[in-house]
Amino acid sequence: MGTSIRQRLTTTVAGLALAAGMAGAQAAEPIKVGVLHSLSGTMAISESTLKDTMLMLIEQQNAEGGVLGRELEPVVVDPASDWPLFAEKARGLITQEKVDVIFGAWTSVSRKSVLPVVEELEVPLFYPVQYEGEESSKYVFYTGAAPNQQAIPAVDYLREMLGIERFVLEGTDYVYPRTTNKILKQYLMDHGVAEEDILVNYTPFGFSDWQSEVARIKEFGSQGKPTAVVSTINGDANVPFYKELANQGISAADIPVIAFSVGEQEISGIDTAPLVGHMAAWNYFQSVQTPANDAFIERWHEYIGDAERVTNDPMEAHYIGFNMWVQAVEKAGTADPEAVVDAMVGVTAPNLTGGVSTMMPNHHITKPVLIGEVQEDGQFAVVWETPGMVAGDAWSDYLPDSAELIADWRAPLACGNYNVQSGECSGQNY
Repeated sequence: MGTSIRQRLTTTVAGLALAAGMAGAQAAEPIKVGVLHSLSGTMAISESTLKDTMLMLIEQQNAEGGVLGRELEPVVVDPASDWPLFAEKARGLITQEKVDVIFGAWTSVSRKSVLPVVEELEVPLFYPVQYEGEESSKYVFYTGAAPNQQAIPAVDYLREMLGIERFVLEGTDYVYPRTTNKILKQYLMDHGVAEEDILVNYTPFGFSDWQSEVARIKEFGSQGKPTAVVSTINGDANVPFYKELANQGISAADIPVIAFSVGEQEISGIDTAPLVGHMAAWNYFQSVQTPANDAFIERWHEYIGDAERVTNDPMEAHYIGFNMWVQAVEKAGTADPEAVVDAMVGVTAPNLTGGVSTMMPNHHITKPVLIGEVQEDGQFAVVWETPGMVAGDAWSDYLPDSAELIADWRAPLACGNYNVQSGECSGQNY
């Protein structure tokens, strides 16, 4: 009898130990992090650096013990600047690779491609690039700038500080430039700029034959009123654009350009002479001197093995978003996507310019706004900045269809497009 009891006890204890060991092994499984950035095609000039940024952040987090005692495992895919392929790659990351989060996309059309996939499969996407607004999804966290954190302050600077009276809204032909310029045109007209003093133009991705387009800009700027170009040109089309401005003798003193998609990465390795004096509006520049930024740049150079490699705004957005995600996982006590999404609102993380960013109920973050002038060394000298943080606005106050909409993902509202006049959450929740 005694032997039988001991055998049963031994068997029970062994079974419990085995179960505990299996549970421990399961808990120790890596957390998979999807990295969805173009490594080839027209957007590789911008996105490949963001892939490297994510790998650096993941490596550093693993060196600090991972998250919840679990290692992070990056899963990198290349959607190759092919917008439908973004959706296919995102679906593969979630359904086949079983990632718990995705960091990625650059263009709005690529984000729009991914959006229904993350909505359907309920896995969060952290989107690190300035965009046109007019969206708030439960499963997207917008760590880049909304129009009120970049485009609106930029044209205010042109009007109020430089006395600009005519505006060329020059963009690549896709959703971000078109929607941003729709907002800007209405905003400018609401502030007294005549419609005939606003020229809007779009060119395809990868456009290179800028001669006639730049000639039109030159003609528009020769009408006796101070003129500027507000550029939403994206990707590698920027290089021939600035070269053609110089070819036609247009300097920053004549018709300044303020860009929303040109940063340190886009102008690194090219002749900066045509760009000197032109501007960009971002929420971060490498030239900002703070202890946090100095440490980030040093870590980046060490990781990439190249002291000449620049940092830029979308890299900082991934830095903020990644640290927010880590905090939300720790707050939730799990990497389960739904639990992390619920834990995200209110999470804070230091930015690299000396402040602290907060994830707002509309899934946008608070950010400072900076305007920089291109220098001969390819860096930007900050010439203006907001006195504090600006909260991202998901829905523009300057478009009739969205002026009455707000987004708040907290209960009980839990809506991405709540109409404050009708009291209804209209359509899909984004």
